[in-house]
Amino acid sequence: MAASTEDLDASVLSDKSDAENESDEEDGAEESPEPRIRETPEDIKFDAIVNTLAFHPTRDILAAGDIDGDIYVYSYSCTEGGNKELWSSGHHLKSCREVAFSQDGLKLFSVSKDKSVHIMDVEEGKLVTRIPKAHSVPINSLLVIDENLLATGDDCGALKVWDMRKGTAFMDMKHHEDYISGITIDQAKKILLTSSGDGTMGVFNIKRRRFELLSEFQDGDLTSVAIMKRGRKVVCGSSEGMIYLFNWNGFGATSDRFAIKAESVDCIVPVTDSILCIASMDGVVRAINLLPNRVLGSVGQHIGEPIEQIARSRDARFLASCAHDQQVKFWDISGLPAMMVSDYRQKKKKSGNLKSLSKKAFGVGDDFFSGLAEETEVKKEEKEDESEEESDSDSDSD
Repeated sequence: MAASTEDLDASVLSDKSDAENESDEEDGAEESPEPRIRETPEDIKFDAIVNTLAFHPTRDILAAGDIDGDIYVYSYSCTEGGNKELWSSGHHLKSCREVAFSQDGLKLFSVSKDKSVHIMDVEEGKLVTRIPKAHSVPINSLLVIDENLLATGDDCGALKVWDMRKGTAFMDMKHHEDYISGITIDQAKKILLTSSGDGTMGVFNIKRRRFELLSEFQDGDLTSVAIMKRGRKVVCGSSEGMIYLFNWNGFGATSDRFAIKAESVDCIVPVTDSILCIASMDGVVRAINLLPNRVLGSVGQHIGEPIEQIARSRDARFLASCAHDQQVKFWDISGLPAMMVSDYRQKKKKSGNLKSLSKKAFGVGDDFFSGLAEETEVKKEEKEDESEEESDSDSDSD
């Protein structure tokens, strides 16, 4: 009888222990919430200043090159803690000046102050091709034209166009007197444009392998170049805080200019045919509308830190920026294409502050779409009050 009672007590204790374990497991499951989904990926911190950024053409991958010559490739995600370093490379001996993915995303090109061109395998992170003395001086800019052609510009103003099947340059021309800051090409892959620190834009015909012309000299260094308005306009940024516009086939002289109240316009990235983002020495990323010329507002900022470069993701959802704070930051630009700009100039607010276009811009946290609706109402009132349209030429804005 005693043995039977002991067996019963043991059975009750065992059942109670199992129930407690199940309860603990349930509590544990409740205590581990799902990862938080952010509006943008988290900032990525580096050990050195990042000079250059590039987004992968088909995947959520970002490449970055720093002043130590190291290249890092990250996968990025809006899930908290979702950014992951895939691989890094230290093959460059000096500062990495520019990185760019091939159009198929299988290769990563880079140029450096060490005068070399490197081609990396994106999947494995291995160095595939190295041209050790691609230029006689440090290389500053890079453009991947197609699966076979590559253009590079150096600190002394020389441009080279490479056939990577042969590993040799079939164009080697020096018409600029200072560094080449940016390179772009038209949709037909025929007319290649360069911006230079000598204040001119260069025009080259790579089909005929010849130099065409230089533009007139502009104030300050031309820091960047982009083609917009469905190929009808060329835009150049200036170290003096000016945006210069050229008509296509009217490259000699500017057709318009637009003064930005910023220290400089160091980098230009088109978002739509009319809207572009610019980065400045003052650490602010601004959204600009062209024709009519307007500063739409602030996309984001690195407070007090000069921005080196900005890049747009393949789906135009994010803009990434790198600055002297050794961070890469992501900004939400998905609302920019929906912005409508009136031909009538809006009256300037007394505060003079830039409008916040994202929740992270200046930490204001304004809702983008409510701000847009408010701006639309203001424009309706102005159309009733104003009778004359103001000129966009030589215009100043916040």
